[in-house]
Amino acid sequence: MSNQLILAFEHRPALGGEDFLVADGNRDAVAWLDRWPDWPAPALVVHGPAGCGKSHLAQVFLAHCGGREATGADLAALEPQALIGPGKACVVEDAEALLARGLQRPLLHLYNSLRDCGGHLLLTARRPPVLWDMPLADLRSRLLAAPAVAIGAPDDALLAAVLVKLFADRQLKVEAGVVPFLAARIDRSFAAARRWVAALDEAALASRRNITIPFVRRILAAQGETSDPAESRMAVPPTNPD
Repeated sequence: MSNQLILAFEHRPALGGEDFLVADGNRDAVAWLDRWPDWPAPALVVHGPAGCGKSHLAQVFLAHCGGREATGADLAALEPQALIGPGKACVVEDAEALLARGLQRPLLHLYNSLRDCGGHLLLTARRPPVLWDMPLADLRSRLLAAPAVAIGAPDDALLAAVLVKLFADRQLKVEAGVVPFLAARIDRSFAAARRWVAALDEAALASRRNITIPFVRRILAAQGETSDPAESRMAVPPTNPD
């Protein structure tokens, strides 16, 4: 792969051998997780748009603290004691959506159980708790008292660094200039970066072509992408890039 970009970002190990890149948009959230277990409340809420890296950061947290993830099905079916592992920490992803499914009381019980044993709860969501619908007063008061930290969508520099890593992970040779060209035209999210690198890998393998700017431009054009990055950014990769 060409050396057009240098990964000047701090790396944090995550599950599956992946790395979490620390940048301005997520630095505050990372700092809060680094403070664990010295949190001022039993819970912490990390919120931000889809694809900003909340789930990845939650996996970093679980790997660090030895905690467990509690899914909606877990909350509905299991007692809190069954969800709390030796690390005395739990992660609940997409918490606002789970509350909308009627899981407010199970989440309250999990919060209380973790608090009582000196544990901690990490919640992720797209919006901060102040915007959540929480009719259960006890849960609302607890979560509004918890610190809430935002993660922003990755900027172009971070998105480019993620693309470099994703191409390198697949051992793909990429022409100089491809990464900034692609970063300026796709949706600014980690999920989009992963999908587009996978799609380009598949298309290059199928057509036996190198990943060059003209090649990427053709794949983008096949999906109605413009040549002007200011006009639109592609969020979803082609289902059939050929």
